[in-house]
Order: sequence, then C-alpha cells, then structure tokens
Amino acid sequence: MSYVFVNDSSQTNVPLLQSCTDGDFNYSKRLLESGFDPNIRDSRGRTGLHLAAARGNVDICQLLHKFGADLLATDYQGNTALHLCGHVDTIQFLVSNGLKIDICNHQGATPLVLAKRRGVNKDVIRLLESLEEQEVKGFNRGTHSKLETMQTAESESAMESHSLLSPSLQQGEGVLSSFRTTWQEFVEDLGFWRVLLLIFVIALLSLGIAYYVSGVLPFVENQPELVH
Repeated sequence: MSYVFVNDSSQTNVPLLQSCTDGDFNYSKRLLESGFDPNIRDSRGRTGLHLAAARGNVDICQLLHKFGADLLATDYQGNTALHLCGHVDTIQFLVSNGLKIDICNHQGATPLVLAKRRGVNKDVIRLLESLEEQEVKGFNRGTHSKLETMQTAESESAMESHSLLSPSLQQGEGVLSSFRTTWQEFVEDLGFWRVLLLIFVIALLSLGIAYYVSGVLPFVENQPELVH
C-alpha cells in the first residue's frame, strides 16, 4: 500500500495524519484527547481514517471512529477508506460500521476493482467478492419486501377507504345477501313446485280479501257503482 504515499509528504505537516500513517496508536490517542480534529484532511482530501486503513491499522481506525471520525468521508477522488484498504480485519471493521462495499469513486471503481488493480492477496479479494454478493442479495430481498409491503398497504388502504366512504352501501349489500341466502334455503327445503303453489294460493287470498273489502271483483269490467 506504499503507493498511496509516494511523492506525498503533506501529511507530515499534520501530526495526527502522520501518526495514523506510522501506526502510532498511543500518540494518535494523545492527539485526539488533546482536541485534534479526527476528520482533518491532507492535500488530497484524505483523512486519518483513509491513511490508517491503507496501512491496515485497524486499531487506529477504531480509535478514530471512537472520537467521531466520519467513516463515510471521501477524498478528492471520491474514495472512501474502504477503497484504499487491503486488509481483512480493517475491511470487516469498516463494513460492519456502515461502509457500503459497492460504493463507487469518481471513476466508477468499487473497492473490489481497486483491490484487484493493486494485486492484494487472494483472501482480501475473496472477502470483497463475498461482501459484494451479500450486498446484492440483501438489496434484492429488501426491494422485494418493500414492494410487497407497499402492495399490502395499498390494498388495506383501498379496503379502508371503501369501508369509510360507503357504509350504507355495505350494509345494504349485507341485508340483500342475507335475504338471498334465506330465500334459497327456503326454496330448497320446501321444493320449487310447493313454493309456486304457495305463491298462487297467496295471490288468490289477496284477491279475495280485496273483493271483500271493496266489493269489486278484480279483472271484471263495467262493475256497477256501489250505493251506500
């Protein structure tokens, strides 16, 4: 990882950045406790976290994080600390604390792409590939779950709106459905022809009652007027 610091001595002007580069944990801690900004940058926009991660100093990365270092900070090329990292334990720390494995810098390169270009060891490559695969699977599951949740919510919202906007209609439909069910059961129990005969008898009785009350035979023309 020495290529990160080639022809760049600007960090020597900042004690904290130099201690992060050198892996001097105790001195870094004293500087942070005395009030040094954990997010101070060098001329390339790199923070102490970038420099410590590039050297694989996971203890200093944890220390910086404890004092409020921004794990999502990017340098002027859009690189996070993960883009400069080539060590298993440091990668695991950064990812477990929220750094995305598939994030791209300004050139569209992910940490895995840069790691392959640098020729880091195979364990690191396998770890980065595994983390990227998990990230993709997790994204797909999350998206599917969100879609299902949205569809369920929309369905429930539609049902609730229908219930609130037309309670009288729902009540009428319920009464009609209940009457239809009762009538079907009645016809099945009594039999169709018996029901038809019953309706005929009821109709005759209705006509008889009408004649008794009014004294006029139905369906007969030219009936004499009643004299009271």
